[in-house]
Amino acid sequence: MGKNKFKPQTEPLSEEEIQEQTRFRIAKLENLKEQGADPYEEITYDVTHHAKDVIDGYEDLKGQTVRVAGRLMSKRGMGKVSFCDLYDRSGKIQIFTKVDVLGDSYESWQKLDIGDVVGVEGEVYLTEKGEVSVLTHGYKLLAKCLIPLPNKYQGLKDTEIRYRKRYLDLIVNPDVKATFEKRSAIVSEVRRFMEDRDFMEVETPILNTIAGGATARPFITHHNTLDIDMYLRIAPELYLKRLIVGGMERVYEIGRLFRNEGMDPSHNPEFTSMECYQAFTDLRGMMELTENLIAACSKKVNGTTKITYQDKEIDLTPPFARLTMIDAIKQFSGVDFNTINTDEEARAAAADKGLECDEKFRRGEVINLFFEAFVEDNLIQPTFICDYPVEISPLTKKKKDDPRLTDRFELFIDGREYANAYSELNDPFDQRERFADQLKKREAGDDEANLIDEDFCNSLEYGMPPTGGMGIGIDRLVMLLTDSVSIRDVLLFPTMRPL
Repeated sequence: MGKNKFKPQTEPLSEEEIQEQTRFRIAKLENLKEQGADPYEEITYDVTHHAKDVIDGYEDLKGQTVRVAGRLMSKRGMGKVSFCDLYDRSGKIQIFTKVDVLGDSYESWQKLDIGDVVGVEGEVYLTEKGEVSVLTHGYKLLAKCLIPLPNKYQGLKDTEIRYRKRYLDLIVNPDVKATFEKRSAIVSEVRRFMEDRDFMEVETPILNTIAGGATARPFITHHNTLDIDMYLRIAPELYLKRLIVGGMERVYEIGRLFRNEGMDPSHNPEFTSMECYQAFTDLRGMMELTENLIAACSKKVNGTTKITYQDKEIDLTPPFARLTMIDAIKQFSGVDFNTINTDEEARAAAADKGLECDEKFRRGEVINLFFEAFVEDNLIQPTFICDYPVEISPLTKKKKDDPRLTDRFELFIDGREYANAYSELNDPFDQRERFADQLKKREAGDDEANLIDEDFCNSLEYGMPPTGGMGIGIDRLVMLLTDSVSIRDVLLFPTMRPL
């Protein structure tokens, strides 16, 4: 019996074999061009159906002629009959090819390679094994795959290659495409949810003259015409609040932010957030919005608010738990900051717990140090942590009953922050004092501290109504709802060090 030339390749190809196959495929392409059959000269292909359409609609389509197009991902069979799997954006469908149907084109069809992009016209057909297929009547080679793909047994498991060559990752790992389809659905659901609540989507500048709205180290660039340094935005907050001053009342923006900071499984230098601001509400309004937005996104892509993330059962059903930062610290460390009133006492408490503490740290900064050390990792179920110290909340309204604290929350799930929200500071005098305090930090060497935005302060002098504001990380939300361990798994093109 002759050797089956379509026998599956089960072992990874060596570099030498890859180069040899590449040369062989290039030779095939050159031969096609010499014969006047250059695949790159094809401009369009009239696709009538996708794979899923044909399979789901078989009863109505059987016996009819359809035109499908996609990438050949497997070939099997020999002699006068062969089978291929064609993948398009909707999935795969089997292509059934017979010499007595395809005729003189059968020989050239058999010379196609795994990875080639083809258009196939044929009859919707059910094979003897009961698989919906397209019986080939004719085909067009639309693009030649010159480099052999990783075979289905080997796959593409090297994460470094997957992130650098996302196009290859998408070709050979169908689950990856499913993740990004969910990402798209989540972003669409965020927009639907916000629009249903009468929020207007807006766009604010990405190039800023002041890096404001968050505590972070910015990327700096230079505008040649104006001859000034500019910053890629670290947050859209100060622009969005200007719109509240202008009377827009409910605004939101989905967009890229840029922070010149470290990279780890939950941080990428550029990332996507949704920030929203609503006049005449406060922190409580933002809590209700946040928990219902997350629940809506979970229902959209998973059909439920009860999910599994990294083998942990997470319940995203509103309402989420509420806990003050000081109460959380007391619960998980035993230290009660309600009884600690001075900076010196706070630093001494840190020393007693073995925490390294800068001698300039104030009480609020030590409270945050305790929270990060003892609390965050314990917050598995969705929990709003409230009442943040004023020292680490420069844009937030103070609490009436304790001006050392602010009307702010962060949402934590599985030990990670997902959202940040305030009752927005609208007192222009207080805001200037907070900016001045940030400037002192900056002059002392903290290059993440806020710069003074004079125009924003000026806008507050015209009067900003009581406002609630919230920002949520879209990438982290997608990670949670797709059970992805790394932010790189939910970014099509994560930031990578050049080779």
